[in-house]
Formats: sequence, structure tokens, C-alpha cells
Amino acid sequence: MTQTNPASERAAETHDIVGSGHTFGSVTDKISSIVQTTRTPKAWYVGFTISFAFLMLLMVSVAWLFVRGIGIWGINIPVGWGVDIVNFVWWIGIGHAGTLISAILLLMRQQWRTSINRFAEAMTLFAVSCAGLYPILHLGRPEYFYWLLPYPSTMGIWPQFRSPLMWDVFAVSTYATVSALFWFVGLIPDFATLRDRATSTTGQVIYGILAMGWRGSARHWRRYEQAYLLLAALATPLVVSVHTIVSFDFAVSVIPGWHTTIFPPYFVAGAIFAGFAMVLTIMLPLRAAYGLEDFVTLRHIRNMCYVLLASGLIVAYGYLMEVFFAWYSGNHYEAHVILNRFYGPYAWLYWALILTNIVIPQLLWFSRVRQNLLVVWLVAMSVNIGMWLERFVIIVISLHQDFLPSSWGMYTPTFWDWSTFFGTIGLFCSLLFLFLRFLPMISIFEMRELVHHVEDEAH
Repeated sequence: MTQTNPASERAAETHDIVGSGHTFGSVTDKISSIVQTTRTPKAWYVGFTISFAFLMLLMVSVAWLFVRGIGIWGINIPVGWGVDIVNFVWWIGIGHAGTLISAILLLMRQQWRTSINRFAEAMTLFAVSCAGLYPILHLGRPEYFYWLLPYPSTMGIWPQFRSPLMWDVFAVSTYATVSALFWFVGLIPDFATLRDRATSTTGQVIYGILAMGWRGSARHWRRYEQAYLLLAALATPLVVSVHTIVSFDFAVSVIPGWHTTIFPPYFVAGAIFAGFAMVLTIMLPLRAAYGLEDFVTLRHIRNMCYVLLASGLIVAYGYLMEVFFAWYSGNHYEAHVILNRFYGPYAWLYWALILTNIVIPQLLWFSRVRQNLLVVWLVAMSVNIGMWLERFVIIVISLHQDFLPSSWGMYTPTFWDWSTFFGTIGLFCSLLFLFLRFLPMISIFEMRELVHHVEDEAH
């Protein structure tokens, strides 16, 4: 019987994560050269220009909304929530992968998170920025959004703390604050690296300010690790709490199709499902464009496929339980919602949701599929579409036929609904392109630590 050496197994596993033949200098040169290159790639200009054009579309849409009010959207009675809230929940879900990869996998000492955590954290912040716009715009009087905050009001008016809208304000703002702190603290050692390697005075000053006096001393590293672990511990409950509170927007109501206790875990699993799908959707093209095959290896992609498959199975279980609860409860209103999803006027959206969220991701069971990056990218894109359809099905189909048949009505998004949605995609992509150009998308110092482990195990 052959004996395996645990040290050699760990070394092989680390090689799978960081690639082979890398040294401290090569890792630093490769990652920092993307930021400190003297010539910006033409493809970056093309991508940023397209994204910025959609961002301008968002500005026009929001300006017109302020002038005319939310009547420019397709919302009506009984569908008082439409694509705006669909997009809000969708963007919040996308932001969950960053916190999961960064915080939970850090606490679990999973080394494979190293190559994707920085990018996922940035994606979290940008997605939350897009999500935070929708509740404010949906208020109808967005200039008074600060009334939602418990500030000392001279009029003696306090927010309605029993409203799920208030819960969203506290949950999303807390999530955004902790995520931003976690992201910035993780960047401090890399800011110092960029400061020391910068050739221009402007770069030295800007990166020097952001590095906050980092010198790499033992005391700096000790305090850094304490702060980073503390923020990871604070961020971990947020993965569960934020989307749980978002699910309460629906679950605490008496609307058939919403009033169910399975929504909190079902929404959390769906958020992780959507977040990892978006990480794969964006990371795979960037990996090819910037030649990062040695840093984002097939092992990273395989592990993300595993998470995508596992969370997708939980989401499929949630779909099944919705049907079971409607049948087992004996409530004919709940049964009507399910039958309306199956056979009603929006049935084609429901079955498209089943195809994109349940059927297509099952391809990831096969190793040959997980090794085909184009197919993995197409599966991830399918999940992105499917998770948006899921939110549309939950919100619109549950509302458009309520308790009174006399008030039933159809909902159709208008041009301004779609322009606002595509405008937020432009905002997300514009922030992403700026991040790729001016900040390291992969953690330099954590990759150097992996190289250090390889060298130690080799000796």
C-alpha cells in the first residue's frame, strides 16, 4: 500500500492555486503591472466608453423620474412593485458572493479564495451601490429619503420601525459599511506596494495616502491581521442577515406566494447562487484578457462550480417546497398562485426560470463541463438571467392576481423601467473598469504568502 506524504499533497494543492514557477518578484510584477502600466489597453477604453454611455442613460432616466414621478414606470394597481424592486433584490443577491468568499472562506482557512477575494469584494460594493438606488427612487419623493433615518427630527416625526423598508435601510447600509471597511483594510498592504513601485509623484502621493503609513513592520502586520479577522467575523453574520431581512419584505406580508417561512434561507441560498454566477461571468473574461491563468487556475473555477451547483440545489429545493406548501396547506389562494405560475399569462417566464436555474446548472455535475470554460461561462450567464426571472416571478405573479378578481391586472415594464435597469448595469461596469485600472484585482501580498508556502514546502 502506497504512503502519501501530507507535505507533498499540500505543496501540490498550493501549486494548483498559484501556478508554478512564481517568485515574490514575479507575483508583484505581474499584478502591479496591470495597474501601473503606462499605456491603458484600447479594449479598456472601449469597455469603459460603453459602460459610461449606459451610466449616462441612468442619469437621464433618474432625472426624468424626478420630473414626472414614478408613473413613468409600469407599476399599477395591483402590481405596486415592479422591475424596480426586482432589480433591487437581484443586485443585493449579486453582492453576497464577495462577503462569502472574503469573510467565511477566510475564517475557514480556504487558500483558494486568495485569487478571487479582492475582485469579489469590489463587486459586492458596486452591486450594493446599484441596489441602494432603487428603494430611494421608489419612494416617490426621493429628496426626503433621510426621513428613513432615525435622526433628531424637529417635527417629531420618527420612521415606522415596523416597516420592512426601514429594515432594508439598516441592513443594506450596515452591509455596505462593513464590506467597504473590509475591502479597504485588505488593500492597505497592496497600496504600500504600489506606493513603493510608483514612478510618478502623483502615484506616490495618492497610494501613499491610501497606504496610511504602512511600513510592513511586525507590529503593523499583527494589528492588520487582528483587524482583518475581526471584520471577517463581523461580516460573516451579514451574509445571512441582509438577504434574510430583504426576504422579510415579502414573508411578513399576507400576500399569497409571499407569506411563507421558507423565504429567509431560500433567499440567502439564492443570493449565494447569483453572486457566484456573477463572479464567474466577469472573472472568466478578465482571466483571459489579462493573462491570469497562473493566478485564477482551473481549481478556482472548479471550486466555484461546486458552490454554484450546491447552492443551486438548495434553490431547487426551495422551488419544490413552495409547491408542496401550497398543496399541503389546503389554502386555495396559495394554490391559485402556484397554478397561475404554471399555466397563467406569465407561465413562460416561470418555465424559463426552471430551465435557467435548475436544468442548465445540472451540467456542472460533469467534470468535462467544468473544464470547458466557455460552457461554464454560459451556465453562469444562464443563472444570472434565471435569478432575475425568479425575482420577477415572485413579485409580479404574486401581485397581479390578488384576492379580488375585479382588481386583477397585467404588468408590463416600460422603456424607463428597462433604461434604469441597464443604466445600473452601466454604473456597475463603469466602477468595475475603474477598479481594474487603478487598483490590484488580485491581492498581491496574499499571493506572495502562497509562494512563500510553496518555497517552504519545497525545501
